[in-house]
Amino acid sequence: MPAKKLFALAVVFASALAVNAQKTKRSVKPAVPPPAIFAVESGGKSLQLIATVENGTLTAGDDDLKEFANRYYKPMTSYRLIFGGADAGTVNVSSSNHARECAGNSAVSITNSKTAKLSDAVMAIATNAPLKFVETGVRRRPSATERAELEKLVRAELAKQKVGTAALKVLQYQNLTALDINNDGTPEFVGSYWVSASENERDLLYFIAQKQSTGGYKFGYSDFSKVTPDETMSGDITDLDKGIGHELLLDVLDYDGDGNAEIFTIQRAYEGDNFHVYKVENGVWKRVFETYNYRCAY
Repeated sequence: MPAKKLFALAVVFASALAVNAQKTKRSVKPAVPPPAIFAVESGGKSLQLIATVENGTLTAGDDDLKEFANRYYKPMTSYRLIFGGADAGTVNVSSSNHARECAGNSAVSITNSKTAKLSDAVMAIATNAPLKFVETGVRRRPSATERAELEKLVRAELAKQKVGTAALKVLQYQNLTALDINNDGTPEFVGSYWVSASENERDLLYFIAQKQSTGGYKFGYSDFSKVTPDETMSGDITDLDKGIGHELLLDVLDYDGDGNAEIFTIQRAYEGDNFHVYKVENGVWKRVFETYNYRCAY
């Protein structure tokens, strides 16, 4: 996503919300609400809606926050915690945030898991969708060898985007995680890297990488953004150093049952959070869904 689109939220996402509301507005509400998929954040203490899922299709959530809360955020409502694409425990709703200022479509939660160690940086997914999960999920840090190989790709891509040689000497990252999308024993990697090209510029790279049959790695998907102070709402480029604007892994989930898990990410912005979903179609990674949870004006 180009930087200007990311930071011009007042116009871009206001219109996106209006379109989503029109598309998802139902004249007659179903007796049984469709299953939903949530982002699990803040060390498991917060839930945010990503989408509802029906017949293998994702749909943006209802624009009526109170009604959604009555359906999905009742106290003690329980969801499955998904970590590495596997069932890893439970997420229980404590209370809805729909009446709170700047809370968006979120809830306070309690997460219980013996395997997932969540934090502000390590997030997950929760759902009540009747899906078949892998028995043992893969979600780990890369080995030193894997990291070295992937960072060669990162430097090559940044150089291709005309990032200066000096900046390439110091790679910084928000996330680099090994996953197994199709449970074949060969990991895929999701990464969020950045460099400080100057005091007034940050270059961001989000990517999905995979190992080739001939050995070595390649990007299956990449998104580069060059950001300057005038493209941030605060005018402070160091906001990006704290995580604003970076696309970060939530987890993976095979929501359509085709045997290949989709990648769910979050991209924090000034007035809310963006959610993206990536899927392999005909051997190519594509962004197949995106939505936005507005919180309040900056």
